[in-house]
Amino acid sequence: MSLLRRNNSSFPSLVNDFFENDLFSRPSLIDYAGGMLGTLSNTLPSVNISEDEDNFRIELAAPGLEKKDFKIETEGGYLIISSEKEKESEEEKGNFRRKEFSFSSFSRSFQLPENSLPEKIEAKYDNGILRLVLPKKEHSSLKHRKEIKIA
Repeated sequence: MSLLRRNNSSFPSLVNDFFENDLFSRPSLIDYAGGMLGTLSNTLPSVNISEDEDNFRIELAAPGLEKKDFKIETEGGYLIISSEKEKESEEEKGNFRRKEFSFSSFSRSFQLPENSLPEKIEAKYDNGILRLVLPKKEHSSLKHRKEIKIA
């Protein structure tokens, strides 16, 4: 259901080894095995999708965020879950001053099933897990049993 794909090779590529092993042991700016900006590609949250008789359920692991950091919307038959978080830290000791900024974001898109009700999606964020419930449309033929006589 996800539109994003990653190369999950257990052996790093030769190109990655070359660019990641520099003199200062910094992470690579480009992850040639699976995405751009290696440090950001690791922030893509994992997703579990399940289905029961009445609902589709999506669980997205996003620890360290708050519910105000998420944006959830539907557009053109897709469910789009995104987040942006900016963090600033400052440290001053004597004549030394350090100021750092960090920014993290992600966006995941899922095609909505035809038998879902996007207008009734419910979302809850608790203990680092964003949970969404997508109700299914009622199909009267599935709920009621009717015997059909042969003429």
